[in-house]
Amino acid sequence: MKFLIIIPAHNEENNIFPFLESLKNQSFQNFVCVVVNDGSTDRTSEIINDFKVQDSRFKVLNLEKSEHEPGAKVVRTFNKGLESVDWKGFDVICKYDADIVFPQNYLEKINKVFETNPKAGIVSGLVYIKNYKQNPEIKNLRNPNENWADFSNKNHDWVFENLSSKNHVRGPIKAYRKECFEDINGLRAVLGWDNLDILLAKKNNWEVVTVKELWVKHLRPTAYKYKSQKAEKLGQYFYNIGLNLPLAMISSAKSSFKNRSLKEFFITTNSFIKQKEKRNLSKEEIKFIRNLRWKEFFKNFGL
Repeated sequence: MKFLIIIPAHNEENNIFPFLESLKNQSFQNFVCVVVNDGSTDRTSEIINDFKVQDSRFKVLNLEKSEHEPGAKVVRTFNKGLESVDWKGFDVICKYDADIVFPQNYLEKINKVFETNPKAGIVSGLVYIKNYKQNPEIKNLRNPNENWADFSNKNHDWVFENLSSKNHVRGPIKAYRKECFEDINGLRAVLGWDNLDILLAKKNNWEVVTVKELWVKHLRPTAYKYKSQKAEKLGQYFYNIGLNLPLAMISSAKSSFKNRSLKEFFITTNSFIKQKEKRNLSKEEIKFIRNLRWKEFFKNFGL
């Protein structure tokens, strides 16, 4: 199978080189990589351009810096990269983040899943971050002498980034079978896009697969990047993925209980109620998502 890898990148000078190196050294080599430089003001563009001279499979698309908008920005940048190539000629479409390092066999393993399971629509490994218990200060985690290609993890320096279950394909490492990508009508430029794609894949009878023994290094943890994100965004997220008020309240209660914050519940619910924009979903898609979420809710109670 042939892979098209699209990389949205903005000010990634500290991460982009190990990322590119880990792709270049993959055991599976049948891919083209487009790095979409979204108006970087650091050395990101210079590093990418130096790298593409060495390997013609790597291409660069330079954009003016786009307006910051959680969720939507990264998808719009991804879509610009997609428009720059004839993506219909590829078998697998990947949206990867520029702060990831892959083990040498990563693409080989992902390709094998797609080849052996014709119903696999979205596939990934797991996302690991530095072990905070051993390294409490994020700013001190980066060791310039670290061997990024070493995935032996003998000292358990890397641990699962526990933001969702191990069955969820995370936003930084999405790989779509082309037919699944077409069925879900691509990625929606909204906060929550990386859950919407999974819901819509299920609607179209595609399987979502995570390879549990396969993991990547996340150099800039999501929890760190968004630690200041407010509960208002969670309400917007619940709205964008098509939930109604009862489902949003259940989801808000679950999140606030996890974070031990009753205040969060009221902020999130109020934010959901205030959302008035037209959803980027059809009535049929909204109906499916709500029915699926209710089924999952009752399943938790053995019903």
